[in-house]
Amino acid sequence: MRKGQYIILCDTMQADLSDPFSGRSSAALVVPFGIGTTRALEGFGMRVEVEELEPSDIADLRRNPEVVSIAPSMPVQLIKPTAINAAEARTGSGTTWGVEVTGAADSPFTGKGIAVAVLDTGIDANHEAFQGVQLIQRDFTGEGDGDNNGHGTHCAGTIFGQVVNGYRFGVAPGIEKAIIGKVLGSQGGGSTQQIYEAILWAMQQGAHVISMSLGLDFPGLVQRLVDNDFPVDLATSLALEDYRANVRLFEKLAALAQARGAFFQGTLMIAASGNESKRDIDTNYEVAVAPPAAADGIVSVGALGTAGEPHNALTVGSFSNTGPNVSGPGVDIYSAKAGGGYVEFTGTSMATPHVAGIAALWGEKLLFTTNAVPIGQLSALLVGQAKTDRLASGFDPLDVGAGLVQAPLS
Repeated sequence: MRKGQYIILCDTMQADLSDPFSGRSSAALVVPFGIGTTRALEGFGMRVEVEELEPSDIADLRRNPEVVSIAPSMPVQLIKPTAINAAEARTGSGTTWGVEVTGAADSPFTGKGIAVAVLDTGIDANHEAFQGVQLIQRDFTGEGDGDNNGHGTHCAGTIFGQVVNGYRFGVAPGIEKAIIGKVLGSQGGGSTQQIYEAILWAMQQGAHVISMSLGLDFPGLVQRLVDNDFPVDLATSLALEDYRANVRLFEKLAALAQARGAFFQGTLMIAASGNESKRDIDTNYEVAVAPPAAADGIVSVGALGTAGEPHNALTVGSFSNTGPNVSGPGVDIYSAKAGGGYVEFTGTSMATPHVAGIAALWGEKLLFTTNAVPIGQLSALLVGQAKTDRLASGFDPLDVGAGLVQAPLS
C-alpha cells in the first residue's frame, strides 16, 4: 500500500478544534464537513484517523454512510502563463481591454459587499493596487505569507485591484474583503490536501466566490511513482485512479459548498480550464478541461484574445483547453506585479480572475436586490448572461462554452 495523505470528506462534525487544521500528521486526514444541523455547520474539523490506510480501511470508509468522498492527496501546480510581457505603469482615465469587453467598466456594480477568495501563490500585500482592501491571509505551504512567484498577485489584481492614477485594471475594485489562501509555493507546486483545506477555510471566512488558477499534476504524479520504482503502466493506472477520486471529491465539495447556503453563505468555485492546447501547431490539437475545473459544480474558464484591432473581435486563445463553461479575457492581461509595478500575463489563469470579478459584480446585484447571494442563482446569471456576439466568425462553440462573461449593466 502506498503511504501518503488521504482526504476524507464527511457529512457530520467529527472534531471540535479551536484550530481546525492542527493535529495533522503525514498519514491520513479526516475532513469533516458538517451538513444537516446548524451546530454541525458552525465550523470544520480535522483529525488523524489512522497511521496508515490499508485497502481494507479505505473500503470500510467508503461504506461508512458519514463519508461523502475519499481521495489520496495529489500534486497540484499553477497553470503557468504562456507569455509574460513587461508593462509600464498606466495612468489617466482608462481601463484594460478585459474590463472593457466584459462590460465591467459600464456596470453600476463594483463588487461591494462580496468576499472573494484567491487560492494561488499568495499576494504582495504591500502593492499599491491593494491598499484599502482587507486581506485575510493564510499560508498552506509552509513558506509563510507573501508571493515569491507573482502569479497570485497578478490574479488578485485582476479581480479587485484598485484604480491607480486614474487607470482601472480590476474588474471589481469595490471589493472590501479578500481572502488569500497561499496553496502553491514559490515554484508553483502544491497538493490537493492544501487545496481542500484552503477551500474549507475560505468558506469559513465567508467567501462568496473562490478563484483557482491551478490544476492537478497528473504527469507529475506518474513520474513520482516511476521514480519510486513503480512500472510505468502500473504508475499510470494508479495515478489515473487517484485522479478520478480527486475529481469526485471536488464535485462533492462543490455540491456541499452550494448546499451550505441553506444555513450560511454558499460559495461558488471558479477554476481555469488549463493551457495545454496547441492550436497554433495544429487546429485539432485541443486538450479537454483539466481538474479541478473539470469537476461538476465548478465553473470552468477558457481564455479569449483580440483579433486585429483591439476589441473588434475576440478569438479563442491557441493554448486554451476546450470544453469550458464560460470564457474570459486571457491574453496580454495587465495587472499587479509582485514586488511593485505591473506586468502582462497570458493564459487561462488570467481569464479566471476576470470571471471571478464578474461573479462579484453579479453577487453585489443579488445582494442589493434580494439581500442575499443565492449561489445557484449567481452561477445561473454568470453563465446564462455570457455572450458570443464579440467572437470572430468561425469559432467552435465547444471552445468558449456559453461565451464571454458579461457584467450586470443595471
